[in-house]
This record gives sequence, C-alpha cells and structure tokens, in this order.
Amino acid sequence: MELKETVREKYGEAALRVRTGGSSCCGSAPSAIGCCDPITSNLYDSSQTGAIPEEAVLASLGCGNPTALATLNPGETVLDLGSGGGIDVLLSARRVGSGGKAYGLDMTDQMLALARENQQKSGIENVEFLKGEIEDIPLPDNSVDVVISNCVINLSGDKDRVLREAFRVLKPGGRFAVSDVVVRGDVPAEVKHSMELWVGCIAGALRDYDYVAKLARAGFDAIDIEPTRVYSIEDARQFLTASGIDVDKIAPQVEGKFMSAFIRAVKPSAKECCGPSCCS
Repeated sequence: MELKETVREKYGEAALRVRTGGSSCCGSAPSAIGCCDPITSNLYDSSQTGAIPEEAVLASLGCGNPTALATLNPGETVLDLGSGGGIDVLLSARRVGSGGKAYGLDMTDQMLALARENQQKSGIENVEFLKGEIEDIPLPDNSVDVVISNCVINLSGDKDRVLREAFRVLKPGGRFAVSDVVVRGDVPAEVKHSMELWVGCIAGALRDYDYVAKLARAGFDAIDIEPTRVYSIEDARQFLTASGIDVDKIAPQVEGKFMSAFIRAVKPSAKECCGPSCCS
C-alpha cells in the first residue's frame, strides 16, 4: 500500500505539472537536465504526436511505444493498463477505428482528469477512461482483444495479480503487448535499487526470465521479450553520482543490464486453454 500511494502521489504531481504548463519529468527537476529523459524521450514519431493533444505527449512517462509495436486491427477492443494522460489510448483508438474501442485504466484522479481533457480536445469518441487499479481491472472476463501498457507493470507490488487480471479480461486468442523495464542478469541489491529509482522513478523491474515465468504461470503462451533500448551506465551517471554512488566502480556490474523491452504473449484459444479463467 505504501508503494501504491507513492506511485499515486508522484503521478498525480506529474499530471498537475502538465496541466499548469510544466514537465511530467520524474522528480522536481526539469527534463532539460535529463532526469528521466533517456527513458521517456523520443518514443513517438511526429505522425503520432501531431494527431493528439500536446498535453497527452507531455504527460507520457513511458519507456516505450507499445502502439507502434503491437498489432491492432480495426474493430478490436484495447485496454491500456496505467493509461496516464491518455497518449497510448488515443493512439490505439485511432488504430482500431470507429468500430473498435480503447479503454484506459488509471488509479490517479489527476491523470484521469487530464486524459479526459485530452480526449475531448482530440475529438476521438471510441475511448473510455476507467478509474481503478491494474491489480483489479473493472472489466468482465474475456472482454478485450489486446492489453497494452507502457512502463507501468514494473510499478506494481503484485505483478502476478496484474498478469492474472490481464489474462482474465483477454478473450481467448487475445494478445498481451506491453512496454516495460526489465533487468538482464544479476545486479547487486543496493545498485539495483538505485538504478530502478532512476529508470522508473519508483520501479520494481523484474529480471527477464522472471517476467517470462510469471506470464507462463498466469496462463500465457507464445511469450517473447524484445529489447528496445539497453541503458548504459552513462545514461544514469548524473543520477547515480548525486545519490553518492561511485559510478566507475559499479559500471561493470550494471552496464547493459537494464533495458526497456517490448513484451508479447498470447492467451491460448479456448480449445487449448489451461489458465484459471480463459475457458470461463
């Protein structure tokens, strides 16, 4: 609960900064000095950012662009876990067209208010923003075709429950397609904690093979992790030095071990499903 409240507070503050003309950058520093810039910048191309309100772009705190990598077809229903200012929901809604629908789920009132403002400005109608937690999705079983998320699952203190819930709401044959931060290999605990704070403000990044195992336990099939950016020690040098860490000393233990990744999985079709809810 302490982690959840910290996440809620920080993302609420980020939404308020955007609504008052500031930056959504993690912490109090402006993005110009690079606090979260190596992770959150340059994720969307001009063809995407030009089609939605600027505030939706400014409020993006993701580590990837799931809408660019996920297969979204006309008429499908998409759910974005931790939808923030709504950028991925609005982009998904345009992809699935008027015959489809995009849901955004967020627990932060300020982000929901910002997302709804962005929807109104965009004129996109096939969108609905829901208040709730990603560990307890307020949608029925077998109701969405695609679950996306952008650097949010790593913030949950109960990732197994998040993945079970994503599995539950997906239709048989539905796709899980998220961007998230993962760790590759072993990193000393104190260094891992500092790097996670830098990467996601308050992240709890899983090791890549742990992510695969949790998805499999939830019932998913066809699991794949595709690195989209591997972070170097130089990306985090300023943050780690300010935290009192000897960067050059720890570099061999950290270099190349933190990465943003696109994580894919599929809920088996009903005839082959063996998960807890896919055949219900």
